[in-house]
Amino acid sequence: MIRPHEEVFGRSLEFGERPALILIDLMRAYFEPGAELYLGSRDCLDAAARVLAAARTAGVPVVHTRVAYGPGGIDGGLFFRKVAPLRRLVGDHPLGALMPEVAPEPAELVIVKQYASAFFGSPLASALTASRVDTLVIAGVSTSGCVRATAVDAIQHGFVPIVVRQAVGDRAPGPHEAGLFDIQAKYGEVWEEADVIARL
Repeated sequence: MIRPHEEVFGRSLEFGERPALILIDLMRAYFEPGAELYLGSRDCLDAAARVLAAARTAGVPVVHTRVAYGPGGIDGGLFFRKVAPLRRLVGDHPLGALMPEVAPEPAELVIVKQYASAFFGSPLASALTASRVDTLVIAGVSTSGCVRATAVDAIQHGFVPIVVRQAVGDRAPGPHEAGLFDIQAKYGEVWEEADVIARL
């Protein structure tokens, strides 16, 4: 007998007292028509900008990530070889620039990453721990890739992952919905934008 999904994966994690917001890879590569990674919509960017404004107003720490590689993708390993569009993110390519709607402020941490998770090979866990953060609010792209990978690593590092449904996006609805379903079932919580803003 296969038990109902809700019975197996029906538990939830509470939003903590010391949240931080991370904006994953909100780069021109995803919002520039004609780019290989183009999402076809700016909806998640607009939602992320609203969540960012709320976080800043509340004094919540903010982290941004973007992707960039050294010459020939030397620091990207097999991931760089597997995902062809990453070759557009070598050096200071314009497609790697963060969108102006969510541009970092001087005091906000910007992590340059080479792999899917914002935690992998980065100072993110140490920075969050030093700030006594217990909850990581996640916005950005793509839902099935870097957002999901960051949520998985967040819970593995002891932070409650809260993914903002309207503030994440993907290139196709299937992977997007599957990613949200998977995160809610096993790795974190998927919250509505309005509820996150109210909680911040």
